[in-house]
Amino acid sequence: MNNLQLDFAKTALVLIDLQNGIVSMPGGKAVVDKAVQLVDLFRQKNGFISFVRVSFLDGKDVLNPQLDQAPAAVNRPKGWDELVPELGVLEKDYVVTKRQWGAFFCTDLDLQLRRRGIDTIVLSGIATNIGVETTAREAFQYGYNQIFITDAMATFSPDAHEATIKYIFPRIGKLRTTEQFLAEVM
Repeated sequence: MNNLQLDFAKTALVLIDLQNGIVSMPGGKAVVDKAVQLVDLFRQKNGFISFVRVSFLDGKDVLNPQLDQAPAAVNRPKGWDELVPELGVLEKDYVVTKRQWGAFFCTDLDLQLRRRGIDTIVLSGIATNIGVETTAREAFQYGYNQIFITDAMATFSPDAHEATIKYIFPRIGKLRTTEQFLAEVM
């Protein structure tokens, strides 16, 4: 494993779906705690931070294809799509609202990153094998370097999390724990 050589002027922190209605899942609090450490580092280094949340306007913008496995019924109470306060989102931070799994599809995330000369993203969030993995695959296709903070991610089962970490992420980026990442870039 090579040490990371990061230029924070060219690196963005992208946090996926750390919002009220999602972080209540098992492991969500630990993900938020790790994400706060990453946010603090990027603030110290004057790095670009993008908070990604999923939200829907009126429900008609929710994907609804025919599936073999129907999605679980979802209760979306008021405020479910608000980013958790522990993250300390500032007005200068870039907030992306997505309406599907990936943060690039039908958003201007790629445009905003390119306008800032960003070529590397540090990625974490929930769910590892859904929103995070889809965003990672999209970023790979756009040519971004990626660093996956593996303990700042969670999903609905350990097997699903491990499958993405073991089989997908090593093929499209570098893997680090929060502790490893902080040690290498401080």
